[in-house]
Amino acid sequence: MKAKVYVSLKEGILDPQGKAVEHALGVLGFKEIKGVRIGKYLEIDLKTGAIEDATRDVKTMCEKLLANTVIETYRFEIETSS
Repeated sequence: MKAKVYVSLKEGILDPQGKAVEHALGVLGFKEIKGVRIGKYLEIDLKTGAIEDATRDVKTMCEKLLANTVIETYRFEIETSS
């Protein structure tokens, strides 16, 4: 099984990296850019066989380490092998 985890800053939280990329894109001529937000993407290979266990474990990983839930939101998808 594989978990795909997406972490991003909550709305209203300043994103200096996103602002820097937005500015750089403008300098490169991409004037239509309205805003850029930077986040994290993680892929985690899991040994567990049960989707319920994987879901529980990945949620715990996100809450304890992968996301700072004070300023970030997260979502994840679990892919099972076919």
